[in-house]
Amino acid sequence: MMKTCIVFGGTKGIGASIANCFFNHQYNVAVFSRHQENVTTFLNNYKRKGTKTPRTYGQPQLVGFACDITNADAVQEVLGAVQKQLGPVHTLVNAAGINRDALLVQTKHDDVMAQINTNLVGTIHTCKVVVRSMMRNKQGCIINIGSVVGSTGNAGQCIYSATKAGLVGFSKSLAREVGPRGIRVNVIAPGFIKTDMTRNTVTEPLEKIIPLRRFGKTEEVAEAALFLASTEYITGEVLYVDGGLHTAF
Repeated sequence: MMKTCIVFGGTKGIGASIANCFFNHQYNVAVFSRHQENVTTFLNNYKRKGTKTPRTYGQPQLVGFACDITNADAVQEVLGAVQKQLGPVHTLVNAAGINRDALLVQTKHDDVMAQINTNLVGTIHTCKVVVRSMMRNKQGCIINIGSVVGSTGNAGQCIYSATKAGLVGFSKSLAREVGPRGIRVNVIAPGFIKTDMTRNTVTEPLEKIIPLRRFGKTEEVAEAALFLASTEYITGEVLYVDGGLHTAF
């Protein structure tokens, strides 16, 4: 039976590469974004490549939905619709995230709450819904996309770092809760990855502190996600995909 992977924040950056990777490895894939136009653009790119997104015999299906993960009711509704269409979820990837860089004393309250609600509370919403069905099936894999700054910290990213550190504590606790039911929960902690979020980052001085001396590729994070989805005996772990950056602190 073909497995299903759902990716929140799956239309751009790391999430899009993860969705592409799983789809290319014969998973049914559902991608989610807060904005419908991002979903439409992502799916249209596949159509232009000649990829058949409707279900055909023996072929995986690729679908997309708009969903605000900070809204628990919306998450419940859209995941119910996805599971009716694609079947039980095998792998949940939480890649939705935002950052609003600023020194703490300059950070507005709205920006604090936006980051907490999207990066941490939203992940809690999606996990809570999906875990119920995974428990019935006695199997499943949850991959939460954190960040190296969740362990190292970074000036100007107090709130962002706090949300990513929170993901680690949440994921480790959830792994203990659901492990006896055959469900694995892990965190991938990327470092500096070439995405829209880092497009305007000056790379040269940063590359000097990365042991591998370069920014990572989104495809390299996707490969790590596929590995975690495929292996059966890793849970409650943080996998750093950062070129060794966390070892430099």
